[in-house]
Amino acid sequence: MTTTSQRPGTSRPPRAFTRRLAAAGLPAGRPSVAPVTEDDLTGLPPAAVRYLRAMGVVGRPRTWSLQAHLSGRFRLGASGRWMPCDAWQYDTAQEVARLYRMRLLLAGALPMWGWDTYRSGTGRMIGKALGVITVADGEGPRFDEGELVTWLADAVLLAPAMLLHPRTRWEERGNDLAVSVTDAGRTVSAQVLLDDDGRPRELRTEDRWADLPGGPVRAPWTTTVDAWTVVDGRPRMTGGSASWHLPEGELRYAEMRLLRLDLDVPPTR
Repeated sequence: MTTTSQRPGTSRPPRAFTRRLAAAGLPAGRPSVAPVTEDDLTGLPPAAVRYLRAMGVVGRPRTWSLQAHLSGRFRLGASGRWMPCDAWQYDTAQEVARLYRMRLLLAGALPMWGWDTYRSGTGRMIGKALGVITVADGEGPRFDEGELVTWLADAVLLAPAMLLHPRTRWEERGNDLAVSVTDAGRTVSAQVLLDDDGRPRELRTEDRWADLPGGPVRAPWTTTVDAWTVVDGRPRMTGGSASWHLPEGELRYAEMRLLRLDLDVPPTR
């Protein structure tokens, strides 16, 4: 197990999260302990090599899972009030899978829980107030695509060694990257804008759908990194924001801080 906590010992996942994670039956061990070498980067575009080196991938085993704790604020639309939120997520690389649980406080008092999941090529989103009243429920091809590209974003920003797999394709775009991943017969992609040190400063994709009053609309989606720090000898983002880019302008709907990041932990932890 590799623990890269930014605030050690200050956060534990809620029982609802750990129970669902344990019940998911995800792979529970590292497929190989062999470290990533320079030979593993042979044939990749120079920008990809620069990014992977900058992120501290070389010389370490390939990451097979990540668990993260985030906290910040979230809103449901441009006119919506910002709500406090707390989120836990778990991603795996042997099998492309993602479980994300977010807790919101509506009107500062009413709790709402939302789950975003991706497993076996299927994406799902469900939200419940007070744990019993369904306020959001979505599945189908749009969610399959959106949850898969969100897994890709997680890997790019939090665990880049998860991308060293035949399902990943890299393309150089000047000093930046285009990265795509294929799972269950579906391919999604994102553009990764790199800073002067080779670390991501922004991720952009059009493989997500915004839930608008008139119905779902495919729209550009970005995650912007606030800053980077170094934990256990490799870069870790401190937090970031997520935005939709709509015809009427940018809608920033989430601002989050990364409180804790653990790599290579089993799903029963």
